[in-house]
Amino acid sequence: MPTDFQVIRAIKKALPAVVSIVGNKQLLKKKGEPSQFWGLLEDKKTPFNISSQLKKGEKKISSGSGFIVTENGVVATNSHLISPLVEEYRVILNSGDEFTAKIMATDFLNDLVFLKVESRNLPTIELGDSGKLELGQTAIAMGTALGEFQNSVSVGVVSGLSRFISAKSMISGKVSKLRGLIQTDAAINPGNSGGPLVDLNGKAIGINTALVFGAENIGFAIPVNHLKEDLSEIKKYGRIRRPFLGVRYLLLNKVLKQRNRLPVEYGALVVSEDLPGDEAIVPGSPAEKAGIKEFDIILECQGEKITEKRPLEEILRTLESEKEISLKVLRQGKEIFLKTRLEEKN
Repeated sequence: MPTDFQVIRAIKKALPAVVSIVGNKQLLKKKGEPSQFWGLLEDKKTPFNISSQLKKGEKKISSGSGFIVTENGVVATNSHLISPLVEEYRVILNSGDEFTAKIMATDFLNDLVFLKVESRNLPTIELGDSGKLELGQTAIAMGTALGEFQNSVSVGVVSGLSRFISAKSMISGKVSKLRGLIQTDAAINPGNSGGPLVDLNGKAIGINTALVFGAENIGFAIPVNHLKEDLSEIKKYGRIRRPFLGVRYLLLNKVLKQRNRLPVEYGALVVSEDLPGDEAIVPGSPAEKAGIKEFDIILECQGEKITEKRPLEEILRTLESEKEISLKVLRQGKEIFLKTRLEEKN
């Protein structure tokens, strides 16, 4: 068990770089509108605000938390906190200083967004290595709990690794699949979303992203290694590059094979999510040009087997845009090989 001294030391090291992310908008918030949070079930209907001086007519909504990752003002948080209705974002430091923030880059696949404030010599959090996490190690969730209580921390352990969840955005209502997540019993509340999950060394090991409403001590965080990869892309190219294939799919496993009498227990079954306007294959995409059809099962990409632990988008992430790739596809019991050229997703 960690000592109080170890926990307090880690908190003091990381806390100065934890920030509140606040959005300003002109439109009034509708009565009963859910707070901005990413949850597995339905969110509470309570609006949370951070008090501050506003121009006449402005309405402020608290989006959640974030943390500073570079001294010149790059702030990381969750992409699900960003709303098209919000005209402007502000970053509020632990010191009380406020900065107007602009969006630098967004990684919707991993629920990450990077904001930029114009300042120098800001406090930062050192980034750890989420690839070396162990079950049972101490995890400390930090942020602005419920969008109102700044400098909130909760202590728990890493309860699980490589978790897969379907989460609903409380802004858009869109359901997205998040993979490879860290599960923790450290309390993650609305408002903590986007804040760091840190270890006993005060290093960020994850980004708080979701909780199970109605259940206790079940929260999830994005591995910090995804954030580090994005930062590397931004540094090299000024943006986050994403090779784009253009298919929606369901990852297969033993249970799905047995339940649906499928021929294989791995691969990506090309199928729409049965939502209005949703299509299994994006028109004009590399997938359509390759001849992929709905209900095909993509078994391999570039010779690499597609599994729950190694989903298609993770394989694509390692490839260059404009690169020609080969796909091994199972169609009506027959294996076929298709080729296409990846595009960059905007």
